[in-house]
Amino acid sequence: MPCRILVVDDEKDFAGALRRYLESHGFAVTVRHGSKDALEAAHKARPALVLTDAEMPGGDGFELCDKLKSSRALGEIPVIMMSGKRTAERDQLHGYGKGADDYLTKPFSYPVMLAKVKAAIRRFKACDEKHELIEKMGLTIDPSTRTVKAGKKDIKLTRKEFDLLTLLIMREGRLLGVPFLLETVWGYDPAEYNDPHTVESHISSLRRKLGPSVARRIVKVTGHGYRLQ
Repeated sequence: MPCRILVVDDEKDFAGALRRYLESHGFAVTVRHGSKDALEAAHKARPALVLTDAEMPGGDGFELCDKLKSSRALGEIPVIMMSGKRTAERDQLHGYGKGADDYLTKPFSYPVMLAKVKAAIRRFKACDEKHELIEKMGLTIDPSTRTVKAGKKDIKLTRKEFDLLTLLIMREGRLLGVPFLLETVWGYDPAEYNDPHTVESHISSLRRKLGPSVARRIVKVTGHGYRLQ
């Protein structure tokens, strides 16, 4: 059976165009035009991915993403947000903070959108391997439950932030280039997608959540990538 994608956008013509494009590439598509209907559809259809607009009447995409990620039944479904108005860095960081797995600013390239959709689905279908606890920099990281604690305090990270943190720790001291991070953490093909802003936004959010003592150890090497030192 083809993977099902839930497209949520109040612009019916645009949602229809997305449906036709995704269906032409082998996906089954459910379309909804509001966040309330979308949440109900997600519970019924259990899509492989949700592609939602950020701004909609009667409840925006940020709220929808938050509800999906907070749901025990739906929390593992990847969410890609889209917006033609909420395009500033603070808007994208707000989306990532709600648990979004990616953020597309309109107008966007359909092939790039398709690459992001495929990468997100591929990563979320992969089985999470169980590993021993990692204790580093005052943090306790449990890959089996994907949880992070600083002492007794839980630190809530998105899936991508968690993957990024564990990769930096496992390769401590090594310079990790942006293409390598995009391919390893996001599953992108660097030949098709190589936008450093995606990594930069997640690093910024990760530093903020982990606090200054850890943040200062995540070092940016301009023009190359990042290193945990």
